[in-house]
Amino acid sequence: MDVVVVESPAKAKTINKYLGRNYKVLASFGHVRDLPAKDGSVRPDDDFAMSWSVDGKASKRLADIVNALKEADGLILATDPDREGEAISWHVLEVLRQKRALKDKPVSRVVFNAITKNSVLEAMAHPRDIDAPLVDAYLARRALDYLVGFTLSPVLWRKLPGARSAGRVQSVALRLVCDREAEIERFVREEYWQVAALLATPRKEDFQARLTAFDGRKLQKLDIKTEAQAADIKTMLEGAVFRAVSVEAKPTKRNPAPPFTTSTLQQAASSRLGFSANRTMQVAQRLYEGVDLGGETAGLITYMRTDGVQIAPEAIAAARETIGREFGSRYLPEKPRHYSVKAKNAQEAHEAIRPTDFSRTPASVRQHLDPDQARLYDMVWKRAISSQMQAADIERTTVEIEAVNGTRTAGLRAVGSVTRFDGFLAAYTDQRDDDAEDDENGRLPEIRSGETLDRRSIEATQHTTEPPPRYSEASLIRKMEELGIGRPSTYASTLKTLDDRGYVAIEKRRLVPEAKGRLVTAFLGSFFERYVEYDFTASLEEKLDEISDGKLSWKEVLRDFWRDFSGAVDGIKELRVSDVLDALNEELAPLVFPAKEDGSDPRGCPRCGSGRLSLKLGKFGAFVGCSNYPECGYTRQLGDALNGNGNDATALDDGTKVLGKDPYTDEEITLRTGRFGPYVQRGDGKEAKRASLPKGWKPDEIDREKALALLSLPRDVGPHPETGKMIAAGIGRYGPFILHDGTYANLESVEDVFAVEADREN
Repeated sequence: MDVVVVESPAKAKTINKYLGRNYKVLASFGHVRDLPAKDGSVRPDDDFAMSWSVDGKASKRLADIVNALKEADGLILATDPDREGEAISWHVLEVLRQKRALKDKPVSRVVFNAITKNSVLEAMAHPRDIDAPLVDAYLARRALDYLVGFTLSPVLWRKLPGARSAGRVQSVALRLVCDREAEIERFVREEYWQVAALLATPRKEDFQARLTAFDGRKLQKLDIKTEAQAADIKTMLEGAVFRAVSVEAKPTKRNPAPPFTTSTLQQAASSRLGFSANRTMQVAQRLYEGVDLGGETAGLITYMRTDGVQIAPEAIAAARETIGREFGSRYLPEKPRHYSVKAKNAQEAHEAIRPTDFSRTPASVRQHLDPDQARLYDMVWKRAISSQMQAADIERTTVEIEAVNGTRTAGLRAVGSVTRFDGFLAAYTDQRDDDAEDDENGRLPEIRSGETLDRRSIEATQHTTEPPPRYSEASLIRKMEELGIGRPSTYASTLKTLDDRGYVAIEKRRLVPEAKGRLVTAFLGSFFERYVEYDFTASLEEKLDEISDGKLSWKEVLRDFWRDFSGAVDGIKELRVSDVLDALNEELAPLVFPAKEDGSDPRGCPRCGSGRLSLKLGKFGAFVGCSNYPECGYTRQLGDALNGNGNDATALDDGTKVLGKDPYTDEEITLRTGRFGPYVQRGDGKEAKRASLPKGWKPDEIDREKALALLSLPRDVGPHPETGKMIAAGIGRYGPFILHDGTYANLESVEDVFAVEADREN
């Protein structure tokens, strides 16, 4: 008997069914060792020696493996086929060697890209050794992340109280979000006008044409700047004669996109399904590890952490067979399609994400999947199948139209497209195609060159230029991939960290930097600029890829990095907090102290009139305060300024807004802003009850009822049905919770605190 080690129990269960009684498959439950979260886990002065620790749960899993090995003939390490998977196998092997559990038993490593019987048995027939360069790349990445995090984060805590952490990739991703926000804030809208004509052919068929030229001059998008200009053009066109000058129909082919990679899957799942990157990977993991299909357990998709776009020849053959059967021979190209990308690391260029069996159509497996799994599998299957289908034949028609009114002329253009053969579009359409402009996709009526056209109406519409949109998770991942920041296995965890740290908020599926996130970015940009530069981070990723390709020494890369990085940290350790504040006041001035409409000093204190506002650092973070403290106690939360409320729109001059009175005590309920943020208060003095606004609650949305609800917390939910003891619900330091008999449990949202009932918590 051989012992086989995989990561997850779901994967173990599926593989065990394929291998039979001669194998015992055990799960490591992910990583079994990690660097302890304390100083000295990576020691640069000791040639980057690393100290690993095994937690209690992992100790039990390892003990199970050790016990199983006593009766086994050998050990087979079958963790995932990427850098993290290789690292888990290496860690397991190192621990077993330290415990002398292996003795002379053979050890082999097998990898499979799909959890199907054929893939697993094929992998078992071709074992190999642990890939040392891939492990070296993991060690370098882990050491770098530790050194940056555990060196920068304490500096942040000392110089910028309230900041949670900094990270090698996390901080650069945060900078992208903050830079975009600053770009939006600097954006100056421009007014422009568009003119369009609703015309009709001699056969009474209507269509729309847009103005492209006027009085002999070609018009660009922003050329018509005023209503007066637009009105002059409209008047001219209302008296003009219209004639079709040329009609050109051009056939074009549209080729399908390649199958999904990790990043394109996350992007598509975000735009089409509304999934976060983390949710996408969790659902994909379940589809990969195995699903019970009514007596048969099988992985439905290939490994989901990949930057490759190619698929195996046998999968291409299966896809072509399915296309012929499901769509017909017209949809099958003469030759298979082959895709390629310039992979930064050939050892990580696995197959694209595809179904393990194309004959398992979405409809045939839907009954065995939960809704999330069904929707994601549907998307993966359709994208992969479409990648091997015929191109779509599209005819694009452009009509140039001349308008003449006396000596004045204008040019207009009508554009339409018609799909003559849908090809791969029969299986899969990109979200961008779905959202395309109607006038580009619409069918034009028959228009003949030289014929006169009737005018139905002329319309002039006002527009303004729009700032670049905030990043969604999908567009941020696309940007990170474009810049070479992070890798397929890290995108989702990086975004989750930004959210968990409170550095970004997600509003309408867009990433908005929180005040503390912008403060951290400004601090790092001022004092550690090189380490949040996009090019520097991308070049470090390339070096890690070269390590895994066996072309660079991992310790040499660490030495080069640490020499400069430790010097930069040493240079700021002696920096006074006042120097940090001066730099941040300068860096964030347009945002923290926005110009006032009346032209007065934006840093003038609104309460005392003589003091100057400045960033201050308190125990729990940064806030804006008056220089005349303690004589003047004016403060405001940093977020009020950074999020565009620099004029204190939600507060009265003394920082208080009256919401009404408590119906039981007749005490005044007020909304206030202190150094730790906005809060509501009942009454005055030391005995006044106070409650901070939960995350996501905006001051301008708080009324008396919401304030009373907050001030009523913690509230009694009801007696526990078994113990009879009261269950309470409230909001604490770590978020919404319920409490029973001294035991706390988290609630999903603040709203649950007010809605939860006792029977739900049985």
